Parts: sequence; structure tokens; C-alpha cells
Amino acid sequence: MSAHDLQATFCAMVLQNPLIPEILAGAQTLGLPRWYLAAGCLSQTVWNIQAGRAPDANIHDYDLVYFDPDLSWEAEDAFIQAGAARFGALPVEIRNQARVHLWYPERFGQVIPPFLSPEAAIASWPATCTCTAVTVGPAGLQVYAPYGLDDLMQGVVRPNPTQPENPVYRVKALRWQAIWPQVQVL
Repeated sequence: MSAHDLQATFCAMVLQNPLIPEILAGAQTLGLPRWYLAAGCLSQTVWNIQAGRAPDANIHDYDLVYFDPDLSWEAEDAFIQAGAARFGALPVEIRNQARVHLWYPERFGQVIPPFLSPEAAIASWPATCTCTAVTVGPAGLQVYAPYGLDDLMQGVVRPNPTQPENPVYRVKALRWQAIWPQVQVL
């Protein structure tokens, strides 16, 4: 399958999850700078469809990431509160990727450098199959997948080559495999 066909198949699959079009539409109203819907909600939607499950089964949160050079908690919280008002009970997590380095050491026990873009943040996530994101542009749904979509579509969970010893990877990979036994963890 060509890269274009693979991307079209991926987009068609993720749009089968009824929450994803709703979140994409809502994200466009929030004024988030350089935003993406990203990570697990996309890969897990694909794995659900491949396993014959409801597209939104077992998905705990939908990561709406953006990039704002304003590193204040107040600026990020304003977007979080606007998202809470817009999305209500939907499990949407809104996070400024410019601020990740400020809280990551406390949460994950590792110091990381500041990200310079949302794409740099997405490309750093522990598993290549979750280094995927979508946003809405003038031509419709746009995909960012720095490691391609092959692993995701084939159910391969591989450590990010930029950080192969990340302990977060193993925890996430084993949890995913327990929920989606068809995935192959490397």
C-alpha cells in the first residue's frame, strides 16, 4: 500500500470513532495555537477497529496538544477551562507542549529538554505507533506521523529510536497488549 493510501485508510479509520470528529470540530473553536489531536486515541481507535470492537472502546483520554510559547500555568489553564466548557464530560486532555519539560520530571522521573514545536513533542513520545497526530487544515484532515503509519497499522509497538530505554514505554506497551492482544510489542 502506498504512503498516500495508508494515510487515507488511517484517516477513514480514526474518523469512525464518533468522538474524534466531535473533538476536532471543538478544537477548531478554542483558538489553540498549533494544535493536534494525538497519540493513544488514534492508535487505539485503529486497534479497536482491527479487533472488531467499537472504535471508541477502551480509550481513556483524547490528547489535544498545542504549542504556545507562554509557559505560564494561567495561559494553559485558560485553554483547559475553555476545553472543559466546550467538551463537557468528554475525556479530552488539553496540554501545552511548550510546558512539558516543567512537569515531566516530577511525573515520570526524567529530565527532558524543552520542546520547540508540537511536532518535536509528538516525535518524542515513547512508542513510534503513538507518535501520530491529526489536525484540521484548509484541505481537511492533516496527519503528522514522523515514523510513518506502518507500525500502527500493522499493530507493532516499537520503542521510539530517540529514547529506546524509556521506562514509560514498557509500562504503556504492556498495558496496550493486555487490552489489544493482537498488537506485537517489540
